[in-house]
Amino acid sequence: MQRQLRTAALIASSTKNNECVESRQDKGKQLLASKGSKLWEGHGKYVQQREASSTVDSGTYFLDKLLYFVHRNQENQSSRVTFILLGFSEYPELQMPLFLVFLTIYIVTVLGNLGMIMIIKINPKLHTPMYFFLSHLSLVDFCYSTVVTPKLLENLVVEDRTISFTGCIMQFFFACIFVVTETFMLAVMAYDRFVAVCNPLLYTVVMSQKLCSLLVGASYSWSIACSLTYTYFLLTLSFCGTSFINNFVCEHAAIVSVSCSDPYISQRVILVSATFNEISSLVIILPSYVSIFITVMKMPSTGGRHKAFSTCASHLTAVTIFHGTILFLYCVPNSKSSWLMVKVASVFYTVVIPMLNPLIYSLRNKDVKEAVKTLMLNYSLIKCKARNMN
Repeated sequence: MQRQLRTAALIASSTKNNECVESRQDKGKQLLASKGSKLWEGHGKYVQQREASSTVDSGTYFLDKLLYFVHRNQENQSSRVTFILLGFSEYPELQMPLFLVFLTIYIVTVLGNLGMIMIIKINPKLHTPMYFFLSHLSLVDFCYSTVVTPKLLENLVVEDRTISFTGCIMQFFFACIFVVTETFMLAVMAYDRFVAVCNPLLYTVVMSQKLCSLLVGASYSWSIACSLTYTYFLLTLSFCGTSFINNFVCEHAAIVSVSCSDPYISQRVILVSATFNEISSLVIILPSYVSIFITVMKMPSTGGRHKAFSTCASHLTAVTIFHGTILFLYCVPNSKSSWLMVKVASVFYTVVIPMLNPLIYSLRNKDVKEAVKTLMLNYSLIKCKARNMN
C-alpha cells in the first residue's frame, strides 16, 4: 500500500513538473545567462593567455573555448541536477513480473550474443566477411543491452529510481553509439549479401579483409561522431533541480522534455541527423535486396533459389524488425496519450531486439547450427574423456 502511495505521488509530481516546464524554461534562461556571464568572466585570464600565444591557431583556440564551456556546464549541473526515471511505476503490481521477464531476456541476450561471438571466433569455417560482420553486430547488441537493461532491472526492484546527471548523460551517449552503429552495420551486411548473391565470382576479391575492417571501422567512427554531437547539444541545455523522466531510459526526447531552456536546436539537430542515418541505411539496404530478389528469380534451379533466400532470410528478418520499430517510433506523436506506447516500443527496441538477433541468425542459419552442434559434440567428447581418466 505504501509503495502504491509513493508511486501515485511520483506520478502526480511528474504531471505537475511537466505543467510548469514553460515557466521553468524562462527562469532557466535567466539563470543560464547569469551563470554564463560569470563563467566567461572567470575564464578571462585563460582567453587572454591563448590570444597572446602566437603559436596557437584560431581553430585550436575556438575548440579550447568550446570544450572548456561544455566541461564547466556539465560540472555545474552534475552537482545540483538529478533525474528520476519513472519507468513503469504506474503499474506497481507488475514490477516483480516485469523484473523476472526482463532479467530472463537479458540473460538470453548476454549468452546468445557472447555465444555467437565465441562460435564465430573458434570455428575456422565461419571466418568469412558475413560472420565477421555478424560478430560485430552481436558485440553491439550485447553492449547496447548492457547499457540500458541493468538500470531498468534496478528501478523495478527499488523505490529510489534516481539517476545522476552524469549517469544519465553517459547512458544516452553510449546508447547513441550502439544504435547508430547497428543501423549502419545492418546496411553493411546487406551490401555483403548483395555481392555474395549478385557477384559470387568476385565475392572474395570485393569483400577483402581490408574493406571489411574499413566498413566496420567507419560504422563505429561515424556513430561516435554522431553521439558526441548529440551529447554536446544536450549539454548546452539547462536543467533545474530534480526532474521526472517518464521513461525507463535516458532517451533524448524524454530528457529535453524536462529542460529549463529551449531545446529547439538540440531537437532539430538530432532529428536531421537521425533522419539522415535512417535514410542512408535504407538507401543501401533496399536496392541491395531488390537486386538480390531479381537475381534469385532469374536462377534456373529451385535449389539455388532456396539456398540464396535462406542465406538472406535471417538478415532480412533482423532488418525488418529493427527498422520497423524505428519507423514506428518516428510515427508516434510525442504527447501524454502516447507515453505508454512509446515506452513499450522503446522496451522492444532496446531490450528485445538485442535478444532476437542471435536467435534469428542461429535458428535460421545452417552454418551456425552446424557450428553449435560441432561445439556441443566436442564438449561432450572432452567431458567423456575426463570421466574416463578419473
